[in-house]
Amino acid sequence: MLTVAFTPGEPAGIGPDLALRIPGLALNARVVVFADPDLLGQRARTLGTHLRLIPYDPNKTAPTGPDTLEIVPHSITNAVHCGRTDPTNSPYVLACLKAAADSCLKGELSALVTGPIHKAVINKAGIPFSGHTEFLASHAGGVHPVMMLMVPGLRVALATTHLPLTAVSAAITHDSLEHTLRILIAELQGHFGIPQPRILICGLNPHAGEDGHMGREEIEIIGPVIESLRALNAELLGPLPADTSFTPARLKETDAVLAMYHDQGLPVLKHMGFGRAVNVTLGLPFIRTSVDHGTALELAGTGQFNDGSLKAALNTAIAMASRS
Repeated sequence: MLTVAFTPGEPAGIGPDLALRIPGLALNARVVVFADPDLLGQRARTLGTHLRLIPYDPNKTAPTGPDTLEIVPHSITNAVHCGRTDPTNSPYVLACLKAAADSCLKGELSALVTGPIHKAVINKAGIPFSGHTEFLASHAGGVHPVMMLMVPGLRVALATTHLPLTAVSAAITHDSLEHTLRILIAELQGHFGIPQPRILICGLNPHAGEDGHMGREEIEIIGPVIESLRALNAELLGPLPADTSFTPARLKETDAVLAMYHDQGLPVLKHMGFGRAVNVTLGLPFIRTSVDHGTALELAGTGQFNDGSLKAALNTAIAMASRS
């Protein structure tokens, strides 16, 4: 049986609550949580849920039971109160993430699924942090990551990730865009079983630059990169105006859309399936998926949240790992 790691993320948010839902899910894999056992026990008491924590032992058969959770324990710094973030707990959050990623890098675990992290709190702790995607890419040795979110009927990959809008144009270079497309094609073929993926590639500017009248990135970078990759076993369409790239007619036979920046493509995807979407980091030397939502501090400890994205992230990771 495949074994998958889960990191709950921000301890004051709904990440621990998500972890407590795992035993009740019908999954074709063993799931191990990297977290503080006292934190999970406290959250279970808050929710009125019985919890039996078992230290993970790869040499033993996975325990069963609707209230049983396997754990790799890590100690948190300070007491956690639902909905109240504490920057001093940020090193704990990253320690859990590093340990789970290291287990995947060593081949001990088949995939990593992550809960939501509060970026601002980690930065308040004096730790520069722009997101899971960039952190895991750096931790894996400085690989080129590609962020892709997916819901039934739509996959959106990003040419740039967590950047201010003023930095996007400079970040779209011939080399980076070519690397992104090569990774996207290879991962769609290898982990998603699509032999010849059809990819729609958005332009950066309105109307895809209007023949250079609204910007020249399409003429000088995006178009030439697409032409240079024509020999690959993929159908690349673009650069296309972003405002018409997400119409039902265009998406009907499309395997993925490559957007140039975060808020060009993700609002459409989240409108289609918020709460059911999955975030996948392509280009890592291990499989990583994540829930598509934030920490939901106001819902922590209430039980009033949708676990659809958790189920989708776990099942996507399991499906990807089964093809590896």
